This record gives sequence, C-alpha cells and structure tokens, in this order.
Amino acid sequence: MPQALSPQEFLKRAATLPVVDVRSPGEFAQAHIPGAVNIPLFTNEERAVVGTAYKQVSKDDALLRGLEYVGPKMADFVRQSKALAPDGEILVHCWRGGMRSGSFAWLLETAGMKVSTLVGGYKAYRNLVLDGFDQPRQLVVLGGKTGSGKTEILKELHKLGEQVLDLEALAHHKGSSYGAIGQAPQPTSEQYENDISVQWQQLDPERRIWIEDESRTVGRCFVPLSLWEQMRVAPVAFVDLPKEVRIQRLVREYACYDHNLLFEATDRIRKRLGGQHHQAAMAALEQHDYATVADITLTYYDKAYLHGLSMRASDSVFKIDISEDNPAQTAQQLLAWAEKLHTTVA
Repeated sequence: MPQALSPQEFLKRAATLPVVDVRSPGEFAQAHIPGAVNIPLFTNEERAVVGTAYKQVSKDDALLRGLEYVGPKMADFVRQSKALAPDGEILVHCWRGGMRSGSFAWLLETAGMKVSTLVGGYKAYRNLVLDGFDQPRQLVVLGGKTGSGKTEILKELHKLGEQVLDLEALAHHKGSSYGAIGQAPQPTSEQYENDISVQWQQLDPERRIWIEDESRTVGRCFVPLSLWEQMRVAPVAFVDLPKEVRIQRLVREYACYDHNLLFEATDRIRKRLGGQHHQAAMAALEQHDYATVADITLTYYDKAYLHGLSMRASDSVFKIDISEDNPAQTAQQLLAWAEKLHTTVA
C-alpha cells in the first residue's frame, strides 16, 4: 500500500525524491510544488468532462469516463515515472489527495515502485505555505530610491554570509514599469508564493534576513500578505544615493535593450508622469538620450517611493548616505550599521 505522508513529511522527502503532480496541465500551470513534474491523469478537456459527469450524472458515470480516458495511458504513466525514479521510489499528489493520486499510486505500486502520497493533496500543501509566512523572522528591509542598486547590494550581502530573500529575482521583475525588460516571464502569484516559501523555510529564524523594500506587488505578482506585513514593521536601511549616480546606473542597465520596449514602458506611466513630462521623456527616447529619460522618470519614482517610506514609523527608518555606486562597499557599510543597530536594540 502507498504510504500517506503529511505535507511536512512529504516536503522533506521531496528534497531527495522525484515528485509527480497528476493534476491537469492547467492546474499545474496555475501553480505547483517547486520541482514537481506534471504527469497528468487527465488532459484539461478530459478533466472538464469527468467533472461535469460527476456533477450532472453520477459518481459512477464519472468513474467510468475517467477509466476510459486513463486506460490507454497506463503503460506510459509507468514508463514516465520509472524514468523519473530509476531507484524505484517516488512521491505522488493530486489536488485533494483523493482518487487521482490514489489510483496513480496504485498503478505504480502494481508496477513494482515504492510510492508515497500527500495527505490532503496540493490544497494541504498550499495551506502549509501560507501558514509558514506567519512565522516571525528578523527582517531588515533594504530601502532606496529607484536606481540605487539594491539588487546588487543584496548579492554582496549574501557573499558576506548574510541571509537574503530576493523578492524581485523570484518574481522575474524589478518593480517599476521597466521592471520586466530583460526578465523571464513572471510566475502566477500563487506560484510566486510557493517559490518564496522554499527559500523562506530554509532561512534561520535566529539570524537576520535582508529583504528589499517592495510594494505589495512586484509586477503582476503579489507578495504574501503575512510576509509583507512583517516587512512593513521591520527596520529599514535607506541607502540614499545621489540622483546623478542613479541616472548613470539606469542608463547602463536599460539602454542596451530593445528601443520599443523602452517606449512601451515609458508610455505605461504617461498619467503618472503628466502630459508635459511624458512628452519630454518620449522625445528624449527618440534622440536616444537615455539620461534625460531616466532623469524625468525618476522625478515620479522618487516622489512615489518617498511617499511610501513616509507611511512607516519614523523611528524604523535609518538613512544611510552613499556617495558612490559601489555595492560591495555599501554592503560593508550596511553590515556595520546592522551590528550597531543590533547592539542598540539588545
């Protein structure tokens, strides 16, 4: 008999064993356990037919229709699963931990494999993910206006042995209207939560975690609410880099991309820039004057960021003046500040 595992035990085993998600391709595309492989029992269309039969006819009719679909695929299910698990041990789950994963697990066991299933299915896993963000962590928020190089500073902090959670990297987006340029397609918000959870659970709750200051959304992805609420009350190290230095960084980062993408991104913030500033930015783009475009758009982004910063408790924001764009040096400066802050709080 397949062994039924709790979500916690299932995830522990998933660190070393292959995971098969037998839900439909559409369900899998919406979100899945990171690292899982989709071997769908039904196609999207087949799942719809079986579901309709269950609701409108009977459970028995739905079961027969399901068997008609699954029967011809059974040998292929075994072949795919054995290819994934050459040692013969595998994990299987569906949406609720019911008939789909149960029947798939029975098939693989009949074929001589050792199979464990997920109690409560993917739904139980999702509850575990969301509950996990309620766990308190020692967050330190890295703040700074657009173009301050916060992502690079986080990388340098990581090199120095600090714990880092890079929300923008996981979202495949840098936050602004230009943030998707040069990035892979964004995950769904649900998948984003799952991906964050993997790293969140690996972080030591007894040590500080650096995380970039973000709004609730990063592109189209939503930061998990419980995590974002922790971020809003955490101390903020606000690195204040001169505007002219930030302009130079933004030109280096974005001038190399397709001109049309820059036009589209600038046009998306037309209302926020205002008619006159929008026209000036578009005219500068026509002339390939990227510094002027950055200067104009930063007027809006700086104002928006400072407004968000002002919504925090004043005694939680610590301004750190930075004169040059040197992420490694800034990381060292931040570490010295963080140690001093820890000593003061302690």
